[in-house]
Amino acid sequence: MPVNRNALIRYKVIDSCLRNRRQKWTLEKLMDKVSDALYEYEGIDKGISRRTIQADIQVMRSDKLGYNAPIIVQEKKYYTYEHADYSITHTPISEHDLSRMNEAVAVLSQFKGFSHFDQLTEVVQKLEDHVYAETHDKVPVIDFERNDNLKGLEYLDVLYQAIIQQKPVELDYKSFTARSAQRFAFHPWWLKEFKNRWFVVGTKGIKSHIMTYALDRIQSAKVNETLRYRDSNGLTPEQFYKDVIGVSVAPESALQKVILWISAGHAPYVTTKPMHASQTILSSDETGTTIQLEVQLNFELEREILGFGCHMRVLQPLKLKDRITGNLHYSIKGYESIQP
Repeated sequence: MPVNRNALIRYKVIDSCLRNRRQKWTLEKLMDKVSDALYEYEGIDKGISRRTIQADIQVMRSDKLGYNAPIIVQEKKYYTYEHADYSITHTPISEHDLSRMNEAVAVLSQFKGFSHFDQLTEVVQKLEDHVYAETHDKVPVIDFERNDNLKGLEYLDVLYQAIIQQKPVELDYKSFTARSAQRFAFHPWWLKEFKNRWFVVGTKGIKSHIMTYALDRIQSAKVNETLRYRDSNGLTPEQFYKDVIGVSVAPESALQKVILWISAGHAPYVTTKPMHASQTILSSDETGTTIQLEVQLNFELEREILGFGCHMRVLQPLKLKDRITGNLHYSIKGYESIQP
């Protein structure tokens, strides 16, 4: 049974009303609520008929859309749900829908392994896991990394649309070290995710320097319709990040040969998941493995090394070795100052 957008709006409004048990809902009150919603969302000002609401209630009660809503009438005029916790949004997926989803999974799974469809892999896995959980009435067996409390995610769509439409944005941005937020025009080129944190990359104002801003430090973002957009002139994320680990890029910085030693117990974590595409193994024995990277020195590289603690050592270059050593000494002093 095909359902148009207006019908879905009506069903959702009726559902929201019937879930609100602090009020008593007559057909007339439901008609008013639905009419207001249709005017707000669709600009329809003709109102809604009593007959339409009655027909909607019958559809929601039926199995046509899989709702089977337990709608009852009290005192011969007040509509409500028999079960206080019911909602059409909690309706389980029907067998027909599961069948369609299985078909979709089968089709999408055929693209796994093709380099042009790498980004589909996680989508297919999520869909497969959801179908499996629904079919077998079990909890999902795949748990993807996520951070539901991450700040700034509300700006993702604004920035994404600005990039697609090639329009500048007006940003209010407050860095960790700034006392107050700054407002400036920004020309976004792409969005970047690293360690479950989102960044936007582009140019600021009339300057040509490429800037990276964390979405969790943005306080407001809106499209600027008056300024002319400055594009990336063909620069791609692959080109921009090819010489770094993470998101911190200094275009003028020279590549460094970074040589690291990893203890035998932790070496597999690095050999099976290379720190960078340039990684090569120089030597390996029963004590550990020595690898070489050709990258720029940046904050993310230091953080990766420090994350291994005593199980990773910097052999070259001396500048990086001194920075890591300094950080470790500072950490030791911090621990020594803690009173037992």
